[in-house]
Amino acid sequence: MSDITPITVLIVDDHPLFRDGVAALLGKQDDIAVVGEASNGLEAVSLAQQLKPDVILMDLQMPGLNGTDATRQILSILPGSRVLMLTTYKGDVRANEALSAGAAGYALKDTVRKDLVNIIRDIYEGRKVVPPEVAIDLAAHLSDEKLTQREMDVLKFVALGKSNRAVANALGITEETVKSHMRNVLGKLSANDRTHAVLIAVRRGILTI
Repeated sequence: MSDITPITVLIVDDHPLFRDGVAALLGKQDDIAVVGEASNGLEAVSLAQQLKPDVILMDLQMPGLNGTDATRQILSILPGSRVLMLTTYKGDVRANEALSAGAAGYALKDTVRKDLVNIIRDIYEGRKVVPPEVAIDLAAHLSDEKLTQREMDVLKFVALGKSNRAVANALGITEETVKSHMRNVLGKLSANDRTHAVLIAVRRGILTI
């Protein structure tokens, strides 16, 4: 009989096969115990309050309440819990939002099989965990000026292939104002043109398409 007190883990993901895979992986560890599973952010907040897990594995993108907002809510109630954001998004913007919400780590789902167990142990011990490629992007864009909400609105329409006139009509502004916003977007993202700006925004997690 082991006298190890296991690290209790709550798995949050809207894909049941992913939850099953993670639970099976963690079930092989003597020092980790899965105490619950949630399929969305709202369920995660409720279960976290009931179970008070040591570590929460949180999917970033979920319907309803996303992982970042769920993390913020959970940590306001259970500041002692450690949240590891699990995602397919490498973009620095998403990572920054998650870490700013209080997540102790940010891990990519394609590394789960190899690294997850050690990452859970690391964040339980109080260490921050961020993949090197994400950390490099975070550092590179640390001092970047953020897009304003209106610039984001314009970029979203541009990503849909809308012309300046169509964007102007949709937002109730002039074409010249649209052009001005796009000039600002190109400058802030160091983009060569509209298409390049959209590609950069998607890669960094500024836009989701």
